Amino acid sequence: MSTIISPTEIEEQTVSTPGRICLFGEHQDYLGLPVIAAAISRRIQIKACQSEQTGFRLNLPDIGESVSIPFDGQPLPYPQIRDYFRSAVNVLLREGFSFSKGIEGEVHGNIPINSGTSSSSALLVTWLNVLALLADKPRQLSQEKLAELAYVAEVLEFGEPGGMMDHYSTAVGHVIYLESQPKIRLEKLSPALGTFVLGDSQEPKDTIGILKRVKYGMLDIVAKLKAINPTFSLFESEITEVVEFKDVLSKDDYILLKGNIENRDILRDALTVLKSPTGLDHVRFGQLLTNHQTNLREAQRISTPKIDRMLDAALNAGALGGKINGSGGGGCMFVYAPNEPEKVAEAIEREGGKAYVISVDAGTTVER
Repeated sequence: MSTIISPTEIEEQTVSTPGRICLFGEHQDYLGLPVIAAAISRRIQIKACQSEQTGFRLNLPDIGESVSIPFDGQPLPYPQIRDYFRSAVNVLLREGFSFSKGIEGEVHGNIPINSGTSSSSALLVTWLNVLALLADKPRQLSQEKLAELAYVAEVLEFGEPGGMMDHYSTAVGHVIYLESQPKIRLEKLSPALGTFVLGDSQEPKDTIGILKRVKYGMLDIVAKLKAINPTFSLFESEITEVVEFKDVLSKDDYILLKGNIENRDILRDALTVLKSPTGLDHVRFGQLLTNHQTNLREAQRISTPKIDRMLDAALNAGALGGKINGSGGGGCMFVYAPNEPEKVAEAIEREGGKAYVISVDAGTTVER
């Protein structure tokens, strides 16, 4: 769905998009399992306008870089993989957009970079939104359409192993429940959530390497189990059924399988808590986050000693629960801290993290 924009409205556009935290379903969406995610009150903004000089030019002063892409109306080549500025243009060209004029602008943001809070997806959604608004025939695309196009531009275009969570949670905003199998089903949730505290460990992480290890390791396990028992299903098989495979899997594979099934069930419990007609049980919500973290640490093995210390310090300071955020191996964690979040933030920083008090926020927004 899209809205046609009057030419008088396209001299300049400012768009911002939030980062995100994955509440439940970490390392699950690329397996076809559902996720629950929340947009956060840290955002990326692009202010841009049309230019008589063709091509695309963006200044990124926050990181001391700039982007300049010549354009002659034809699909752009990729000098390097994961060039999302170019892939966004190519995806929109395939959607029928054209750009006879240039576009130039500036990017600002306060989302931690390369730390699991979807800064790249937020930037891509923002850029797609800006491009559509400043095209020859400008359109304001729906948040859901922007999410779909961002997934194509970031994941499918480069054959990456990621899922759809980042794109839908940043584009749509607030709290979402997302299923990708057998087809996309998006449900917008509105629980009365309080504040969170995001903690950046400032440890570098290998997102692609971890995704390949955890995703393809799990897919290999599923293929092996289906050869033994064709009725096995990540979606339907109960945790009690996993025991029958203990002798045919290595110890690590068995732990990974069990952790994935348990995380699937934790998400189902969390969905019930978040949709409760009697109101949110804040303590139960926090405990489910911690339960999820236990599996991410012990089964997926994506936590780090520093992040574990940050989580422990936050819980001791009054947070109700928390987990690592994103692919893991470094990056960010977060805790649910509806009471005294500043005290929790101080505890995280004493362990060497950089802390931010955050709340749930709106999705990609055109700032008129």
